[in-house]
This record gives sequence, structure tokens and C-alpha cells, in this order.
Amino acid sequence: MGNLDFGVVRQAFPYLLEGMGLTISLTLLAAILGLAFGIVLALMRLSSFRVISAPAATYVNVMRSIPLLLVIFWFYFLVPYVGAWLIGATQPIQVGALRSVIVGFTLFEAAYFCEIVRAGIQSIPRGQVSAAYALGLNYRQAMTSVVLPQAIRNMIPSLLTRTIIIFQDTSLVYVVALTDFLGAATKIGQRDGRLTELYLFVAVVYLVVCFLASRSVKRLELRTLRAR
Repeated sequence: MGNLDFGVVRQAFPYLLEGMGLTISLTLLAAILGLAFGIVLALMRLSSFRVISAPAATYVNVMRSIPLLLVIFWFYFLVPYVGAWLIGATQPIQVGALRSVIVGFTLFEAAYFCEIVRAGIQSIPRGQVSAAYALGLNYRQAMTSVVLPQAIRNMIPSLLTRTIIIFQDTSLVYVVALTDFLGAATKIGQRDGRLTELYLFVAVVYLVVCFLASRSVKRLELRTLRAR
């Protein structure tokens, strides 16, 4: 421990800050896009028509059964060749690492957000839906005006918890050579021979951020329970 030199953290701080910017951007994009797609999947799963609910259920079950790392690999390495085959090109299409990661995270996280949204919708008493129909509202109006506003309040703690998990999972983007917070620490540590110091600093940052975020979610959950 006496050989540790944390001065390298101070020197690398601008580069680490840039990596954290990418980490936060990916977290927000994956959460927003994944939630949007997840809502669509949840509504499909709740449909009474088997032809609509079955594909959504299959998608969710498949995505929740495979690692996120594999999804990123598939999109980054396979989609360029599949796209070239579909359009008849002789060379793989250019997808790019950042686009691959965003799409991969969105497709993967949508399956988890789908189940959160579905549970939130099902937590609303059926009597309220019946009352909305009795007032002359159609299915879309009942969902947007009656069900979803109440369901979102119930879902917020779970949605935020999933967002914290996404924040942690962004470290997987190293497989496509993107420089996130952990990736920046790794590159600088390898260059300067100070991996231990930088990894300790990264671990502390992740611990503090995730702990504070988890405590905030817990407080929000308690307030939501009291509001009920």
C-alpha cells in the first residue's frame, strides 16, 4: 500500500471526467429509449389478441435469458454483415461502436422495462378501467388519461433502480473500444502503470454514486407508499 500514488488520479481527472460524460449519456439514452420501447412491448403483452401478445412475450423472454454483452456483440459484429446481405452490398455496412451500443442497450433494457411497466399497469384496479370505458373513453384514452398516470407513480422506484443498473452496465462498452469512465481509467492506468490506484478510485466513485442513488430511490419508494 505504501507504493500507491493517487496523484495519477488528479492528473487523469479531465480524461476521467470525459469518460464519465459518456457513461452518463449512455445511461440516459438507454433508459429513455429502453423505456419507450418497453412501454410498447408492455401494451403488446397486455393485449387480448394472441397474435400481438405472443411475439412480445417471446422477445422479452429471449432478451432476459441472454447476457447484455452478447447483445452488444451481435449488433456490432453481425448486423453489418446481415445489413449488407439484405441490401445486396459487397461490403459490411458501417454501424459504428456508439450506435451499436445505444441500440444494443435499448433492445436489451426494453425487455426489463416492459416487465416493470406491465406490473405497474396491472397494479391499477380493473374497476378504474371499467369506469373509464363507462365514461366513453376508448382503450388509448383510458390508458393515457387514467391508467398510465397512476401506474407511472407506482413504477418510478423500479424504473430508477433499473437505471442505476444501466449505469453500472455501461462499463461493458469496452468490448467495442468505447472509452467510458472505467475505460478511461483502464487506458490511463495501463499507460502509466497505475491500474491499482485508478481502479480503486473508479470503485469508490461507482460505490458513492450508486449508494446515494439507491438511498434516494428508497426514500422515494417510502413516500410513494405513504401517498397510497
